[in-house]
Amino acid sequence: MKPDSRDLRVGIVGLGYVGLPLALRFAKSYSTIGFDISVDRIEELRSDHDSTGEATPQQLAETTLRFTDEASSLSELDFIIVTVPTPIDDNKRPDLRPLESASRLVGQHLKKGSTVIFESTVYPGVTEEVCIPILEESSGLRWKEEFSVGYSPERINPGDRTHTVEKIVKVTSGDTPESATAIDNLYGSIIEAGTFLATSIKVAEAAKVIENCQRDLNIAFVNELSLIFDRVGVDTIDVLEAAGTKWNFLPFRPGLVGGHCIGVDPYYLTYKAEQLGYHPEVILAGRRINDDMGRHVADRTVKMLIARGDRVKASRVLILGFTFKEGVPDIRNTRVVDIVRELEEFAVVCDVWDPVAEKAMTQREYGIDLIDDPESGAYSAVIIAVAHREIKESLSIETVRDWGSNDCAPLLIDLKGILREIPNLESDWSL
Repeated sequence: MKPDSRDLRVGIVGLGYVGLPLALRFAKSYSTIGFDISVDRIEELRSDHDSTGEATPQQLAETTLRFTDEASSLSELDFIIVTVPTPIDDNKRPDLRPLESASRLVGQHLKKGSTVIFESTVYPGVTEEVCIPILEESSGLRWKEEFSVGYSPERINPGDRTHTVEKIVKVTSGDTPESATAIDNLYGSIIEAGTFLATSIKVAEAAKVIENCQRDLNIAFVNELSLIFDRVGVDTIDVLEAAGTKWNFLPFRPGLVGGHCIGVDPYYLTYKAEQLGYHPEVILAGRRINDDMGRHVADRTVKMLIARGDRVKASRVLILGFTFKEGVPDIRNTRVVDIVRELEEFAVVCDVWDPVAEKAMTQREYGIDLIDDPESGAYSAVIIAVAHREIKESLSIETVRDWGSNDCAPLLIDLKGILREIPNLESDWSL
């Protein structure tokens, strides 16, 4: 069957930040099913609402994509693309349970001749060593003889309206030259930016995981610079802007590193390396620096309060933003929580305002009740943690002064460098 056939049936398993945009794009060209085990998720998408913010009501209303939580529908498909999360556990070890469960479910409904493609970020070897044995056992079919497998790493950037799924080069791979070509042709038919056919599944897996390792290390470098320049007494952003005048200087900025990719994926690679007897020094050093930034921000805030003569115990601090990045409601692995927890160790009362995050989810996942609005005359310090548009628009010299307690303007701590864009407002400290 040719990849451009209108009769080709494609299914996406997992309709989160990665799966939904991919499914919507496939539905423009092929008969496509979007499957998720969450009944609530399917119901909201059927009602033209996407809580992740990746799809508009109009896109959902106009799509031919069929949403379902019926696993039996997977037996109709020629290509099944798995886009489930790959988190880490409390010990920062890969948690493959969602991927294993998805593989088992797909296997139970896998028809002879179908191809399964995994997009979830993993360490090299997971597809062939973990997923394929589960597919064989669950389906009773023989790999390479009765079904094929490929890997094509996701490159979705949540909240990015410029680099959408069809505009990002897609790395592809397959278990045989024939399946690799078929998979590459399938993605090539919907990806305007083109595809890159990797030489093997392991190469494609490794390429994905090092993308985020590299970014994590670059951010760790500038975070360490911010720790140094804070002691030197110079503004880190001023230094980076000066250095950035050189043509090959990379424009990274210090900050909190959270989310389900950059703050997680390096642990997949280091886990595999340690299994093979190698202890990665550089990658783990970068992770330690980035994981410690929330504590650093909280400690610096407390020291500034003490230096100003404020009482720390029972003082109130307003934290603006809680999601892992601006413009998205995703709170998974947000490192803003580290600031809250560390301040609470000093008996500081934290009010967290985030107009984008879901209140129920934040309470359920972290036990934190988001406030409806900041309170007048209440705060000794304000920490700008996430640069949501709504937060930027709320900031003015009058508003900030109104938030201050005891007729005193609050300390203003800008982790995102957004106050440079707002007239008459300056931070007391920034990363």
